[in-house]
Amino acid sequence: MKSFQSTFKLIIFLTLFSGIDHFAFSQSNIEEDDSMKQYFMVFLSKGPDRSQDSITAAKIQEGHLNNISRLMEEKKMILAGPFLDEGNVVGIFIFDVPTIEEATALANTDPAVKAGRLKATIRPWYGPGNILIQKAVKK
Repeated sequence: MKSFQSTFKLIIFLTLFSGIDHFAFSQSNIEEDDSMKQYFMVFLSKGPDRSQDSITAAKIQEGHLNNISRLMEEKKMILAGPFLDEGNVVGIFIFDVPTIEEATALANTDPAVKAGRLKATIRPWYGPGNILIQKAVKK
């Protein structure tokens, strides 16, 4: 019985030790590979002027998509897309730029923001430093 208890304790010790070793290894990889950094998340809500006729609204939307493609090609935007429900917030951008002033200036280049169809609310966001640049939206 004593031999069984000793063996059991040894198995528990080795199991715990190997778990701790694995945890320490995992943590060091996270720190090395997945450093965090600041981005700017832009919440796009319905703007104050959505009275454009359908032809004008379609032209604004085309300009909106072209602007997204340009910002992604410039690697200033890493993500953009609409929400699929019927809420007031209709989409997001994530900018990879150093300041909120630059993020604001970039959001204000969007034709839908300029026309008042969308309103941009910008917030600093802390996320993984290795987010990949997404492909630009097809024109």
